[in-house]
Amino acid sequence: MNKNVWRPLIEISFIIFLFYSNLLMGEFERSGMAQTRGIAWAIRDVFTAANFEIAMVAAVIGYILFEFLRRRF
Repeated sequence: MNKNVWRPLIEISFIIFLFYSNLLMGEFERSGMAQTRGIAWAIRDVFTAANFEIAMVAAVIGYILFEFLRRRF
């Protein structure tokens, strides 16, 4: 694959990673149920179809915004 495909793919994947890591960390905060139910429960709770849709939309919007800012400044 050429550079025009790899760069957006890597950047969108990184934004999705940050989204899921933030959700997973939230499950282990003081009020999170993962402290009592465990890591397997937290992973099942975080990796849902709805969360994936939100992550994809946010990642694409974030990528477009950062590309706009890169070219602008």
